[in-house]
Amino acid sequence: MLIARSAPDDPTGGHGVTTTIARPRASWAARLITDGLDPKTWIIADTLLIGWHTSRLAGIGWGLLGCLFAAVIPLAFIKYGIRRGRWADRHVGQRRQRIVVMAFISASVATGTLLLWAFSAPRTMIALTAAMLVTLAALLAVTPAWKISVHAAVSSGSVAMLAMTYGPWTLLAYAAVAVVSWSRVELEDHTAAQVLAGAVVGGAVAAGTFALVR
Repeated sequence: MLIARSAPDDPTGGHGVTTTIARPRASWAARLITDGLDPKTWIIADTLLIGWHTSRLAGIGWGLLGCLFAAVIPLAFIKYGIRRGRWADRHVGQRRQRIVVMAFISASVATGTLLLWAFSAPRTMIALTAAMLVTLAALLAVTPAWKISVHAAVSSGSVAMLAMTYGPWTLLAYAAVAVVSWSRVELEDHTAAQVLAGAVVGGAVAAGTFALVR
């Protein structure tokens, strides 16, 4: 991507000769982190790890059911939209498009939560998907006015719930949240304020809901 900038010795005060300066490309590492540690990855990790802690193999089964509605169906919807040309990539950077995607994902997660409740899933698993749903609602409320970071919110909320399940040592995984946040800023998909807000909102809302419901 190129930007035009006035030559430093331009005697016309910026109204004459211009030079084009190439913006540095986003680093390969940032793209790898953004794609590899996207919300889907954190959701899969949470549903399986918390499911295992809750009731071992049976808990993983419940986790897979939650994962179906929180990750698999949303990803299929996003890929369908990409094929139809509705959005450019799976991260859906444009805010208006993101609102549509987040609304669909919210409906999917709500359906999964209701099914877990209807099938008498362990309370912890219901709390997990409920926390995802409330976090999505909070992000959806902000997104029309400001592009808060979903990557930062989901990763932060995931670590918070894992820490509540496995113990405080799991908070060390916030190092990964910091790396994810860095990648979003490095790729210029978000500002530092947007990733910080996402991390704070995601962690607080997910932890609060998880604690309340379970």
